[in-house]
Amino acid sequence: MSAEARKGPRSRYRLYDWDAIAGIFAACAALVLHLLHVIETDVLLTIALVAIALLLFRDLRREAQDELLVESVKHNEATLDGILARLGKPDVMLVGPRSLRSASEAFARDARGEMVWFNVCLLMFRPQALFDALLAPALVNPKVVAVQFVLDESEREAWETQVLPKAQATGFGTKLREPRWVPLKQEAVSFILADTDAGLTEAHLSFWGEPFMSRQPGFDIPRYVFHVQAHSDLVPQLIEMERRYRAPR
Repeated sequence: MSAEARKGPRSRYRLYDWDAIAGIFAACAALVLHLLHVIETDVLLTIALVAIALLLFRDLRREAQDELLVESVKHNEATLDGILARLGKPDVMLVGPRSLRSASEAFARDARGEMVWFNVCLLMFRPQALFDALLAPALVNPKVVAVQFVLDESEREAWETQVLPKAQATGFGTKLREPRWVPLKQEAVSFILADTDAGLTEAHLSFWGEPFMSRQPGFDIPRYVFHVQAHSDLVPQLIEMERRYRAPR
């Protein structure tokens, strides 16, 4: 049953413009009576003027209602704008499995300058599809001038067997800098730092272990990452952490 049918006859009757219907009916009745010579022209003119007056009164009443409606809409818009202004922009956005690949590709495509990959598992690049989705977009991005990894010594074999050959195959392997080999076994965080076109730094942050990492045979890949916005207080903390490990020891 349609919504109009469920309203019932009384609700449907309210939709009709009864002022206009009454005016039209009165005008038609007066015209018929005049043609039948029941009423004179003066009476017909009087009825017509009354009908016109009723229609004008209806329009004036509707105009007042429309003005009230406009004022109400403006007030609601101002209230909504105030609420949105107070909400502010979130510092961090959680990216889940369904949109992780597209978000990672977009992050790499929008990066500029030097990208830093901190404490990532290089074995996740073993499948060519993951390399093409995660690291290749950064290498082929003309705005990215270098890709710097900060890695634990245990990742050296994966670097030489999985990352370097695939990077060289893209034709942009020269963007890869020699990793900083530092002890990272105790670190539970993994992140990527990159500048944006606005000159601000953003990050993709994840954590080792469930539920943030998905364990595949022989390696872990991110399942959830936090997209850290440039205005977040986390960004300078991550930058300082990366600098501390990259400093000469």
